[in-house]
Amino acid sequence: MHRAAFGLPATTLLLTVISASPALAEPPAPPSTAIARTELAALTVAAPHSMDGYARDKFDIWSTQPNGCTTRQAVLARDGKDVQDKPDGCQPASGSWYSAYDDTTVTDVAQATIDHMVPLAEAWRSGADTWTADQRKAFGNDLKDPQLLIASESANSSKSDSGPADWKPTNQAFWCTYAKDYTHIKAVWKLTTTDQEKTALSSMLDTCTN
Repeated sequence: MHRAAFGLPATTLLLTVISASPALAEPPAPPSTAIARTELAALTVAAPHSMDGYARDKFDIWSTQPNGCTTRQAVLARDGKDVQDKPDGCQPASGSWYSAYDDTTVTDVAQATIDHMVPLAEAWRSGADTWTADQRKAFGNDLKDPQLLIASESANSSKSDSGPADWKPTNQAFWCTYAKDYTHIKAVWKLTTTDQEKTALSSMLDTCTN
């Protein structure tokens, strides 16, 4: 996705405004069921850490990417369909976004929220409280791993800071992918789990067909 250059002829600028955003990389694919089960078994079970000192801004979410757009805008462009940009070349003006949590499609960009698969607060209580500021920023803006996804406002609000021990997507067809992705994020970032969370993730992995 490129920013509109200053000094372009009006006709060129108009084409930039109405053209669809160039295709970006697909969202990271979930690991196989076998890998997810291996990763889940290897997670360290530990008591949740204190939430003392926690604040969302300590993860510096939606920071600026190398192309000048924010992480949020990058996910909207990556995961949207028929996305068209505003003149700045970053913020979508229109498009549609699928929320797998509740099997709904959002057509108002303002209602297409970006969710952290492993909530920031959950990361904090499972190890991120000991990270450096750079590590937390990398986690909060992780485009490499399946950590950021589209969610409808209602689904995002329902999930809030809960992990799978206390919340599951209403779309049960997504349980397999949710469990794989959630487990993978915890494994990659070396976050701990609890017995309750581990049981919930294992149960949802049982819904996988492969």
